[in-house]
Amino acid sequence: MTANPPAPPPADAASDQALWSRVLAVHAQVERSLAQALQRRHGIGLSEYRALEDLARADGGELRMQELADRIGLGQSSVTRLVARLEGVGFAYKDHCPDDKRGVYAVVTEAGRERHAAARATYAEVLGTALNTAAADPRLTGTVQALRTSG
Repeated sequence: MTANPPAPPPADAASDQALWSRVLAVHAQVERSLAQALQRRHGIGLSEYRALEDLARADGGELRMQELADRIGLGQSSVTRLVARLEGVGFAYKDHCPDDKRGVYAVVTEAGRERHAAARATYAEVLGTALNTAAADPRLTGTVQALRTSG
């Protein structure tokens, strides 16, 4: 008979909440920096960049609308509006699924691929700088270090 491994200690709710608050603080700082830089330098919002990123990496440059919504953390109606904005500037279009007439795909255009490629370096640069800035805050140093080493 083999013994079961010991159960992990119960989570400390106050510690978990403090940790989560620090993660949210890092997230807010980084998102704000990314959004400002992408808008200023490339004329796109952070959600638009993320949609273009996922579409550019997808097979055939297309994803079902629901899959795109799930990937970028938006609801169905929000991703519909986002793709409509991308359509309006020529970065994507909607296409119906040939097998399921109810299925709708978002498809990146060549202009969308070009805008994404141009914005990718900005995203990487600003992300690194924003994480470094957050890490300089003594309250967030350990959180940023943990995020950088967890992946």
